[in-house]
Amino acid sequence: MKSILLIGLGRFGRHIAMHLNELGHQVMAVDKVEERVDAVLPYVTNAQIGDSTNGEFLESLGIRNFDVCIVAIGNDFQSSLETTSLLKELGGKLVVSRAARDVQAKFLLRNGADEVVYPEKQLAKWTAIRYSADHILDYIELDGDHAMFEVQIPKEWLNRTVGQLDIRKKYNINIMGIKKNGKLYLSITPDTVLMEGESMLVLGQYKDLQKCFHI
Repeated sequence: MKSILLIGLGRFGRHIAMHLNELGHQVMAVDKVEERVDAVLPYVTNAQIGDSTNGEFLESLGIRNFDVCIVAIGNDFQSSLETTSLLKELGGKLVVSRAARDVQAKFLLRNGADEVVYPEKQLAKWTAIRYSADHILDYIELDGDHAMFEVQIPKEWLNRTVGQLDIRKKYNINIMGIKKNGKLYLSITPDTVLMEGESMLVLGQYKDLQKCFHI
């Protein structure tokens, strides 16, 4: 369990609060709009109404006590930048800030952000990949070169074993798991048979996955 400071409670921030609550973390939520603070009260440990660009207000929260500080401000980049800078000045251990464009990311990283997230950009890429191919069910980008896909099993692979297909040698791709009836099975051996109605999790370099599954 981690102690997390979440600043900015618009739609993105509210969803972060809900998921952090599901994961069992302690969350201090902050926004200058009372209605937004009220909306997340069921999902957070504590909440404050206040201006995150005010150094005295931020300092009163005890920034050094949080494992992670998330700046989820989406419609006021100046406030996001000032908040990010203040958090680092006040001893924030890990400051993660939201950006909408590359230029914003550069400014945030120069002014205290340890990491930057692009919710719109990341979701746009996921949507493009997920819905431009009929057999892609889910997608996670691990870094600039590697990804994990949930894919429908190609017809020509059905009723064959993982060992027979040998896609690790042919395509440099690893089968990490099989999903059947909504359940994920991670005990994959060369004798595992790929059956109709199943999907599989595959891991590899993006270029190899593209080649193998015609993405």
